[in-house]
Amino acid sequence: MAETIRRGMLFGGAATGIFVFGIVMAVLGTLFGLPEMRARLQIDMAQQGNVFLLLFMGILVSTLVAGPAIDSIGNKIILVASSALVAAGMAGLAYAHSFRGAAIPAVLLGLGGGGLNTSTNVLVSDLYGEKRGPMLNLLGIFYGIGALCIPLLAAVIAGHFAIGPQLLTCAGFAGACALLFLAMHFPASSAPQSFSWREALRVAQYPGVLVLGFLLFCQSGNEASISGWTSTYVGAAGLGARTATLILAGYWAALMAGRLAVSGLLKVVGKLQLVLASGVGALIGAVILLTNRSEAMLVAGVLVIGLSYAGVFPTALAIAGDTYRKMAGTVFGLLFAIALVGGMSFPWAVGQISQRFGVRIGMVVPLAAAVGICVLAWRILKSEKSIEVASQGERGY
Repeated sequence: MAETIRRGMLFGGAATGIFVFGIVMAVLGTLFGLPEMRARLQIDMAQQGNVFLLLFMGILVSTLVAGPAIDSIGNKIILVASSALVAAGMAGLAYAHSFRGAAIPAVLLGLGGGGLNTSTNVLVSDLYGEKRGPMLNLLGIFYGIGALCIPLLAAVIAGHFAIGPQLLTCAGFAGACALLFLAMHFPASSAPQSFSWREALRVAQYPGVLVLGFLLFCQSGNEASISGWTSTYVGAAGLGARTATLILAGYWAALMAGRLAVSGLLKVVGKLQLVLASGVGALIGAVILLTNRSEAMLVAGVLVIGLSYAGVFPTALAIAGDTYRKMAGTVFGLLFAIALVGGMSFPWAVGQISQRFGVRIGMVVPLAAAVGICVLAWRILKSEKSIEVASQGERGY
């Protein structure tokens, strides 16, 4: 009983951390859908893409550091420091009045968010063993709740309150999380012996790791593009800022609902089959989004995309957790790093293309990546048995 309670408390801490990461991932896409914020920062679409690039560069750097650090020193220090960085980034963004003023806060948000993302996923994977698939998807629901709160709040208070106090409230919450993690007791690191970078680099050679990594490259890029550019895309279609923000909230709501459904589906459907089906759904949703400009069809496209994206990332992580247990933190860190190159480059590419040819052409990027997800998921499914057999020697039983 005591162990169950302790594990539940640790999951609650992880859920709080991933909730904050959800806020980090939604805040820029929400802000750039508000004309007042775009005017305040005086940015065009290419510069908007550059801010996303800085955010994901920060996430990438912290992910590369956090994975090995967790294996070496455990989760606590990473969670405390990451929450503090998010608090600083939110506060800085609240006072930004130019592209340059938003650049450093974006990097701080990325550095903190990447640490929270890696640490919370590794913690839950270590806590729940054979149940890691459903539990990682459950953790993803809290990510969705955090992300959903931002556009909903912005839509509700639009015209009533300035954006600055909202960002300062987020900063205060992240600071409170740092204090919470400081007071909690976490399990010892999975590799308390001195960490070997040579061993860390070896994980890239584990059978199937890079295939999973490239799948997550496409998925992370798609999630970043849709969450970052949907409100701008909807606004360009002629709909108002409040409607655009609510449609973005619909994406996050669908993502969260999908995570709820996925937790149950994994009890009856194989992980790889679910990832492949999700890729097909993402492709269909992207086609709907790109070929229609009516409010109803834009909503439909966003909802299909959100539902389809829901199961890909956490389920792929569960596949990695099942297969590579010995260096879970480093494997997760490597996968996140590869994924975040996609998350970093895709929204930047959307911005550059949109500045030259219009945002509708720019949004072809997530459509192309959805095709990539389908191809890679099929590749993994076809080679499932060979990957499992070849990886037996790398399992940490």
